[in-house]
Amino acid sequence: MVDVKQMKSLSLAYMGDAVYELYVRHHLIDKGNVKPQQLHQNAIKFVSAKSQANVILKWIKTDKLNEAETSIVRRGRNAKSGSVPKNTDVQTYRYSTAFEALIGYLYLEGQQERMEQLIVNAIQYVEERG
Repeated sequence: MVDVKQMKSLSLAYMGDAVYELYVRHHLIDKGNVKPQQLHQNAIKFVSAKSQANVILKWIKTDKLNEAETSIVRRGRNAKSGSVPKNTDVQTYRYSTAFEALIGYLYLEGQQERMEQLIVNAIQYVEERG
């Protein structure tokens, strides 16, 4: 079994991206959004690099994360992916990677309750911001 604490940040982010996307999709369907195009457009508001970066920056500023989580965020932010999507800047992309790494870490560590707390908080924050 792989030690999650030793995994590369980009592997954690890979898993976190999928987990967060699943929760966002479930949330949107629960709200009654059922048209595929509408689902996709609404999901983008939550899973975009800018949105994820805004959430993680809010968590950092409000001391929402514990020491272990802050360490994972720092590792995720500093991970070198080799490429940055053309629709965002490097800093935003790095913070979104940090967000995804944290979600992936919590998922793989089996910290379901904490992961869900943060995901619910992230979804609420994105919805409040419009």
